Amino acid sequence: MSKYLQVSREKGLLIIQLNRPDKKNALTGEIYTGLAALFQHADTDDTTRVVLIHGGDDFSAGNDLKDFLEQPGDFLTSPAGSFLLAVTEFNKPIIAAVDGYAVGIGTTLLLHCDLVYCSERATFMLPFINLGLVPEFAATLLLPQTAGYHLAAELLLLGEPFDAKTAVRAGLVNAVFDSDQLLDHARDIAQKLADKPVDALRQTRTLLRTAPESIHDRIIREANIFTTLLDSDDAVAAMEAILNKSGKS
Repeated sequence: MSKYLQVSREKGLLIIQLNRPDKKNALTGEIYTGLAALFQHADTDDTTRVVLIHGGDDFSAGNDLKDFLEQPGDFLTSPAGSFLLAVTEFNKPIIAAVDGYAVGIGTTLLLHCDLVYCSERATFMLPFINLGLVPEFAATLLLPQTAGYHLAAELLLLGEPFDAKTAVRAGLVNAVFDSDQLLDHARDIAQKLADKPVDALRQTRTLLRTAPESIHDRIIREANIFTTLLDSDDAVAAMEAILNKSGKS
């Protein structure tokens, strides 16, 4: 298990905290591998009924670009791809509590959560196009479904930051709370779900998430394009420019 993940279990809940605060919980291959393993195990663990994921002061600043560029192989078979598929194949409710930054996969992950709560200071961003990439995690399928085409196009094509109010309007977030109330509320809701009849809860979730085109198929479609674009001059230059600007290259 990654040292950047804190895990606790209580009354049917698996609570996962991303714990790399000095990097605003930017995700590395190690963290993705740990998260994938947690979701894969929880999927078959009868004592886990609901997963609650949060990040403390920041949900996640997205991928650690330096680490991401060093990950070998095809995107779909990378640690990040393994995590995407583990979440897609997970058949129990997922709740997210979002404070601070939620960038890239920190936002697209929310489309796969069943209930999402955020703080008033939460800031979201889908910057893929600015990096010369396409979105991942079936965002091009799911975001238009929740936000409507025009708002989804604004968020994905411009790639600019947006606030909690816009996240609610886009269907990414259920409700907004003060930071000091956020996690307690999310935990209370998670416990309410965990106390429901397990089979009915699981089957209802499955029915809610059934789509004309499977999320799995869209993830593979996006991943193939993502992998091709990852080696493009535009993508490499965009990410290297960010690393150079931050002095982390």
